[in-house]
Amino acid sequence: MRRKKDSWQLTMDQLSTAVFLTDEQGTIVWGNGAAEMLLETSCKTFTGMRLIERLPECEEWFRHLVRDDHLMPARLVARLLRLKRGTQPEEVHVQAVLSVVTELCEDYPMARALVEVVEVEDTLLQDREQTSCELMEANRQLLRNLAHEIKNPLGGIRGAAQLLDADLVREEDRECTSIIIGEADRLQALVDRFLAPYRQATSKEPLNLHEILEHVKSLVLMEYPQHLTFVRDYDISAPAIMGDKARLTQVFLNLVKNAAEALTQARVQGAATITLRTRIVRDVLIGSERVRLALAAEVIDNGPGIPLEMQEKVFYPLVTGRAEGSGLGLSLAQTFVRQGSGTILLESVPGRTCFRVLMPLTLS
Repeated sequence: MRRKKDSWQLTMDQLSTAVFLTDEQGTIVWGNGAAEMLLETSCKTFTGMRLIERLPECEEWFRHLVRDDHLMPARLVARLLRLKRGTQPEEVHVQAVLSVVTELCEDYPMARALVEVVEVEDTLLQDREQTSCELMEANRQLLRNLAHEIKNPLGGIRGAAQLLDADLVREEDRECTSIIIGEADRLQALVDRFLAPYRQATSKEPLNLHEILEHVKSLVLMEYPQHLTFVRDYDISAPAIMGDKARLTQVFLNLVKNAAEALTQARVQGAATITLRTRIVRDVLIGSERVRLALAAEVIDNGPGIPLEMQEKVFYPLVTGRAEGSGLGLSLAQTFVRQGSGTILLESVPGRTCFRVLMPLTLS
């Protein structure tokens, strides 16, 4: 009968950091679930393997352990080590931390070291996401304050223009007041659109994401009925997600409409394609948090791509690459998704742009 895991093992398996227990020579005696994902093999397979086979630059650490060097610190940290993973020749850069085991584990009496390994790319992505979140929130706070300050004088300008218009006789003068009123209305609509996500109460209910994507596809095809092809690549095993239906519909409507607008030239050539793709993904970063299970929904187009200098800014308010754009669509989409604990990622090269919406799933 298989023995149940001890509580410390269950705790280690909940960590997103790869953890290995080794003896004094660096032979692995145990690893957690994240270690299995990192090495792309099972714990049973790598148990008995020397860790330096995957992290050769750590060999000196275990020389100290073998010598029982009392001058060795209880904790060693190394960044930008090269890790060999799986059967692929490619190496990934990681940060490794070795802690000397002072109390021997009952299940693994030979354990002398606990080694934590984290991909450096993940830590850099976490830092970048954290910085981006802070900067976007600061920008939104500034613009919300500005929007509130603009609303009152804007109403006064429009009211004064209406009063003036009533007393004017010449048509050319009334054209000027008409322009003032029209522009005031346009600015008012822009302010309202920006403030909308902070005024509306959010609601959460179980949602079938594929139904939302199909609805969005139908709406966009009504606007672009010719020379636009949709490819659906759905994971039919995807469970329901908890979210606000109206907001998620707006998120994907913004993403798909942006893709359709980016395909103007491809539509002329009859080669415009938008792919809607869903997958269940495991152990992914969402913002600055690692999530064990998530649903990824991708909107992929074969357009010209987004310039590299724009890719870091596309989710900022009032940033747009189109002369007629307001710069609010992607900003609002990111706001809505992050309010649901998710995030939107962008990958773009000429011929392929992918907006990837990640939404956490609750483990049952």
